[in-house]
Amino acid sequence: MTVAGRPVSGEPTDDRLDALLGRLSLEERVRVLTGETVWTLYALPSAGLRPLTVSDGPIGVRGRGLAPTTSAQLPAPSALGATWDEELAAELGTLMAAEARAKSADVVLAPVVNLQRTPLAGRHFECFSEDPLLSGRMAVPYVAAVQRQGVGACVKHFVANDSETQRTVYRSRLSARALREVYLAPFERVVKDAAVWMVMAAYNGLDDGHEEAPATEHRRLLRELLKEEWEFDGVVVSDWLATKSTVAAARNGLDLVMPGPGGPWSEGGALLDAVRAGEVPQADVDDKVRRLLRLAARVGALADDPDAPAETAAADGQSETPSGHEPATAALLRRAAARATVVLRNEDGLLPLPPETSRIALIGANALEPFAQGGGSAHVTPARASRPLDALRAAFPSAEITAHRGGRTLRHAPLVAEAVLPDGGVELTVYDAEGRQLDASRRPAPWDGALRTLPDGAASVRAEARLRLTEPGEHLLEVAPVGAHRVEIDGELLSESTHRVAEEVLLDASAGHPEGRVRRVVVEEPGREVTVTADVQVVDVGSFGRFARVELRHLPPGPSPEEEIAEAVAAASRAETAVVVVGTNPESESEGWDRADLGLPGRQHELVRRVAEANPRTVVVVNAGAPVVLPWLEDVPAVLWWWLPGQEAGGSLADVLTGVCEPSGRLPWTLPAAEADVPVPDGIPVDGVIDYTEDLDVGHRGWDRLGREPARDFGYGLGYSSWEFGDPSAGAWRAGEPLEVTVPVRNTGVRPSREVVQLYLEAPSGERAPHRPLRWLAGFAVVEAAPGETVRARVAVAPRAFEVWDEETHAWRTPPGDYRLLAAHSSRDVRGVTHVRAGAPEGGEPQPDGPESAEPERARGGPDE
Repeated sequence: MTVAGRPVSGEPTDDRLDALLGRLSLEERVRVLTGETVWTLYALPSAGLRPLTVSDGPIGVRGRGLAPTTSAQLPAPSALGATWDEELAAELGTLMAAEARAKSADVVLAPVVNLQRTPLAGRHFECFSEDPLLSGRMAVPYVAAVQRQGVGACVKHFVANDSETQRTVYRSRLSARALREVYLAPFERVVKDAAVWMVMAAYNGLDDGHEEAPATEHRRLLRELLKEEWEFDGVVVSDWLATKSTVAAARNGLDLVMPGPGGPWSEGGALLDAVRAGEVPQADVDDKVRRLLRLAARVGALADDPDAPAETAAADGQSETPSGHEPATAALLRRAAARATVVLRNEDGLLPLPPETSRIALIGANALEPFAQGGGSAHVTPARASRPLDALRAAFPSAEITAHRGGRTLRHAPLVAEAVLPDGGVELTVYDAEGRQLDASRRPAPWDGALRTLPDGAASVRAEARLRLTEPGEHLLEVAPVGAHRVEIDGELLSESTHRVAEEVLLDASAGHPEGRVRRVVVEEPGREVTVTADVQVVDVGSFGRFARVELRHLPPGPSPEEEIAEAVAAASRAETAVVVVGTNPESESEGWDRADLGLPGRQHELVRRVAEANPRTVVVVNAGAPVVLPWLEDVPAVLWWWLPGQEAGGSLADVLTGVCEPSGRLPWTLPAAEADVPVPDGIPVDGVIDYTEDLDVGHRGWDRLGREPARDFGYGLGYSSWEFGDPSAGAWRAGEPLEVTVPVRNTGVRPSREVVQLYLEAPSGERAPHRPLRWLAGFAVVEAAPGETVRARVAVAPRAFEVWDEETHAWRTPPGDYRLLAAHSSRDVRGVTHVRAGAPEGGEPQPDGPESAEPERARGGPDE
């Protein structure tokens, strides 16, 4: 069997797996349980197994190296979550599989189904939603689509891995109910409904009140729940460098240690010795190997005839051309980013802009350089990048469109440009530990500061650059080394450190964003030359290899922030429409650290207020993956949330502003009005522990519990039309079966539109009723309608929506009673209510079939209204 030209063996029988296992020695069985390299597994020629390759996701497919290769660049997962569109998720999953095949990758390390527990979480943008149901519903079609193409998906990070501060050592402490009903829920859906082929165990520890252990060693989590109760038959892989033990990890459910070739199972033959000593049963090893062989068969890495010559993976990376540059791929990504965009405000129908618009002022640092993707392991280099200015000029060919930065927002200076390097680049010299020269080379500017290919014995690298500063005024020179270093400017010491670093700089992402040491140089006469010399250590990160890094940065004199803002305001006053793009940047949202606050960097709030005062037709576009506070939200006529839109940023924004594509996104999280109102204000461990004190009330549930008013509630989004809801009707509740609900909705606007019909449940009251959220999302459906058309949204509410986890019986049950079923435009914009009796009374007899009340109840807003 082949899928898109790729051989796929399909599901292997147990007999076949046992036969292949029997051909392997104990040494071979143990060896294949640790990676051979950072991204590949060992081949087993005697079993017909070629090397398996995995690659990072979920925004694209990075390939096998530390430096990402070209890939289609998707909108951030939080943007996909905002579409609430499962068909679109499947389309993007299919694209990811194609990208994986182009790089000879067998498994993509995606999606992330951790929850957006706090808006300050560094990887917030990598997650779909703050809500467990929405997260699971978006992940299932994505995973299924990837795997239909013979590429494995790896769902991550299992589990309660919801912040980045001290991420490799903290312990998440939460109740068994919160774990089951909230944080495990999207994982369970992906395992049971999409039959995912790989699960990644997280860095953090977990304390569920029954067992306290690292996620890679947690027996209840990995063996008893995932493999036995959920019947997961795939591979449990560690997050990279997460495994810290031999016996505990091997016995308690971990199958594969990554990266290789080192690690606690392979170094010194530790796992092999443990098996021979009886500390780890060989049956456990055999189960792990069977799982790997099953995965190999599914992705086509297992030969039908193990005695035939072994197939090798395609040479590093490009068996096919990545599709990011292809018109069909660009169109899909443009449509996805446009649909994800959320209309937060649109007074007097300012949007979409009329085609005869004649003068547009495009303003903001993020307008000139959009923040297309977050930082960290998800980062990919796009095959193409669509810019807003170019796209708007194409969309409004007769208009005068000007662009204005309105002030810098980045804290660090940019990389040194070629124009200031008279020698054409940076001279690099590699030395061994005794100071002997091993190699010399030159890197042209702009150079990212990394030297990744080093000769044996390399211990340090010297970077030297001669800068010619021609512009009079104050120049900012910034040198950002990684690890031990000595930095001089014109022979004077700028910074020195003897602290040597290792793998921690990859885990906390500081290797990719090193802190700079700054010197200001005043140039009075053009042509002043400055020499920068930096000696930095070679960083050994084990299986990741070795590298050295020192970024050379330079900010020349230029207009002050006040001057740039004033220039932007003046341009806005002359324009018919001002479009201000504000947002975060690579220094804000990234793997490796959590944000310190919910503010916008620089003077962007001031920029918005002053532009809006100068032009009553101001559109503000927010370019961020995670929430930021918008103090001017009610003071400007139109506001769009544009997310981290990926490679088709400019085209998607043009389509939204012109109305070519309706921005039909709905918030997958709650937008705070004030930072102090956030129910979970941070994810900072206290004495190494993060206590999930909100219990079941994550996200919008917490806002309801605390009675706080957000700027925009979960599920909010105006689109470009308006909708009228009829009375919802529900069928009879039956144990173990989905509840069928129908909601008639009518498009009352003047253009075709999409609506997300959301269903929420409220629990029965009573002294014996278990504690539950005041309101929770139970289902949703996306519908489309022409102007004036009425359509029926049909929603199947899964049995789990009614159930709670009983900690005494360790089983799911449905508390009996009268449930309020709410049809809503968003979590607090309820348009219709009906009642459903569910569960069995104490005597065990079923409740009467059908809705409790024939007449729907009057709609209301928040749970306490």
